[in-house]
Amino acid sequence: MAGNREYFNRRLHSLLGVIPVGVFLITHLGVNHFATEGAEAFNKAAHFMESLPFRYALEALVIFLPLIYHAVYGLYIAFTAKNNVSNYGYLRNWLFMAQRVTGVITLIFVVWHVWETRIAAAFGQEVNFQMMEAILTNPFMLVFYIVGVVATTFHFANGLWSFFVSWGITVTPRSQVISTYFTLGVFIVLTVIGLRAIFAFINPDLANL
Repeated sequence: MAGNREYFNRRLHSLLGVIPVGVFLITHLGVNHFATEGAEAFNKAAHFMESLPFRYALEALVIFLPLIYHAVYGLYIAFTAKNNVSNYGYLRNWLFMAQRVTGVITLIFVVWHVWETRIAAAFGQEVNFQMMEAILTNPFMLVFYIVGVVATTFHFANGLWSFFVSWGITVTPRSQVISTYFTLGVFIVLTVIGLRAIFAFINPDLANL
């Protein structure tokens, strides 16, 4: 019975990491990327997201509750799971360890980011280009956001590989190798999008390098 419950929890944890949390991550990075087109474009995109009907209900049910479950159960996995060399080999075990480390970093980053933006907005501050510019002109916060974004995109992309295995999409060694290259591509693309947005807030020329 306990084994069935753990199996269910792990599959649910994997599913929520992709849908809806992963979908939200991609959407959020896409909105942020409008910063590369200037303050007006970003503010327009951010305002559109904030003006969605039933926004608070959607944020609670589609984002925050799944994210909390994924984070809490992810911490449990991070501090209790052990590497399995016999099943996955050397590289996959390193990636599994990196998944645990980046999960903790991602959680810290997301909590801080929510505090700086969503909580600030609840107290009357406007989430706009100028807010992010003010945050990222601090060198410490710039490094923190760069590390946070890279950790988050890696955690999602590598978690996507595990999702494909857990849900029986990639069951053969060949399909798992193909999945490794695919998720590596996802990591690179999302990281570039995220970093370009960060640099656009402080210097548009850097975003176009």
